[in-house]
Amino acid sequence: MGYFIYSVVRNLFNATYFILIVSCFLTWLPNINWYNQPFRFMREFSDFFFAPCRKIVPPISGIDLSPIVAFILLQVIEAIVLGLIRNIFIA
Repeated sequence: MGYFIYSVVRNLFNATYFILIVSCFLTWLPNINWYNQPFRFMREFSDFFFAPCRKIVPPISGIDLSPIVAFILLQVIEAIVLGLIRNIFIA
């Protein structure tokens, strides 16, 4: 049971990383209509993570560094959560 919970949570983090990376790459394409699905979902999902980071690190010379901060924070959260799951359910 513990391995199942661990793998589900790990896969959720991996899916989050995938959506955030694809969303970052899509911002380079000028013809994307962000009001149509699935782009709207990706934009809203990524803004949930990137907007608080934009308050910490504002754009520098027009370059948005908030995804870097968001990925670092997400990796720290992932390490903490997976470590807790490993210690509670598996050990």
